[in-house]
Amino acid sequence: MASKTETDKLALLKKHIHALSHCVKCPNMIAPVITHRPVLTKVLLIGQAPGPREGNFGKPFAWTAGKTLFRWLETIGINEEEFRSHAYISAVCRCFPGKTKAGGDRVPSPIEIANCSEWLENEMTILDPDLVIPVGRLAIVQLVQLNQMTDVVGKTFKVKLHGRERDVVPLPHPSGASSWFKKEPGKGLLQEALQQIAIHPAWKKMLEEIS
Repeated sequence: MASKTETDKLALLKKHIHALSHCVKCPNMIAPVITHRPVLTKVLLIGQAPGPREGNFGKPFAWTAGKTLFRWLETIGINEEEFRSHAYISAVCRCFPGKTKAGGDRVPSPIEIANCSEWLENEMTILDPDLVIPVGRLAIVQLVQLNQMTDVVGKTFKVKLHGRERDVVPLPHPSGASSWFKKEPGKGLLQEALQQIAIHPAWKKMLEEIS
């Protein structure tokens, strides 16, 4: 039976997700708001922003980048449905930013990032994660200093977030348009990063709960 603390946390998380799903702070963002299911966990993955397809599926990482991400995670013991059921997927921004004139996905503005950061802060407070996995440059720079991806991928950082130190293990973005993780040194650094995640106590405990 869930403890009162867990019951209260789950109720808070459900309330948070309901409020998040009705957010209209950013007029240039394209609805719907993409949220994760209410999962109490110590593993928090932070993406950049939904792509154009996620709205149709109503969940984060639902298209090609997600397929690549979940293939990576399968190599360290968890499939897509297990991960969605036992970890929490957040993001820097929760709505599709739209396209640029050149045809690529628009990078959210500083104001849009600031608006959405309140939702991430609330999730950090409710979940109190031990392992935080930022995926892609936009997510990584919210947590650690970044000059080049080679400086951060493959490493674990102790970062003080919301009152205490947490382990942050950055991953590259699994976009099909990126070749960074397909060739060296990115290919090897990606494997090192996945191994850093695999040996983390919060990840091990999550796998134990699944088995």
